[in-house]
Amino acid sequence: MGVKDNEQSLPISGVVIAMNEADRIERCVHSLRGLCAEVLVLDSGSSDDTVARARAAGARVEHQEWLGFSSQKNVAIARASQPWVLLLDADEWLVPSGARRLRELFKTSPAGDVPSERADIWRLLRRTRFLGHSLRRGGWGNEAVERLFRADCRYLPARVHESLDRRGKRVLRLPARIEHDTARSRDGYEAKLDRYAELFARQRHADGVRGFWIDAWLHAGAYWLKNYWLRGGFLDGRAGAIYHYLHGRYVFRKYRLLWRLRDTPIEP
Repeated sequence: MGVKDNEQSLPISGVVIAMNEADRIERCVHSLRGLCAEVLVLDSGSSDDTVARARAAGARVEHQEWLGFSSQKNVAIARASQPWVLLLDADEWLVPSGARRLRELFKTSPAGDVPSERADIWRLLRRTRFLGHSLRRGGWGNEAVERLFRADCRYLPARVHESLDRRGKRVLRLPARIEHDTARSRDGYEAKLDRYAELFARQRHADGVRGFWIDAWLHAGAYWLKNYWLRGGFLDGRAGAIYHYLHGRYVFRKYRLLWRLRDTPIEP
């Protein structure tokens, strides 16, 4: 995944937020090195070897206590030195063919310093791996995610499932591949989704959304029908069945939690 001798790095800051990611931070950083003019890992207080391994892999590591997903990413973006940002999660990595696609994109500029004037935000294609199996169906084989963007972009406030502020921005898709190794274990992934469900419910509740008891069943059923059956998630075998069961459970739980919060005072 290293850069070739005749290839120069692009004016991109590779940015990663991390905490206790020692087992996968090196893979992420290595996929960005050579392509990006710098790689910045913003650590929020790891107790394992994340910091040492990220530095050994060639990243600049800085510290910021955890502020929440959106705010943490915005701090990392603000500390980037390049005009473009390529943001990955620590459990993701850019494959070599994806790096080549990005180089081709930047060559469209006569000056070689911007990936054309066509867009401010580029959606890359992410494929999820679950417990060693690539999920090629069910909407998780070519998920479009906003990961390459101008450094003046910022994430909107959100407790979970954060997204870039696209107001006034031009957004296009680029067929550059990111791999996503989403789970270390089934139990760990289930616990992660449970945390996300609570964050989602509290965010929607704070936004003034009041759920109904039937919402959990309707949304979970719609997820299962759309992703497992219509999008062919069942074709991914046992791994796909477990993955979509966990996500259907997650959808059910987040809307059930939202309904249960209906009479709870909104947090300031």
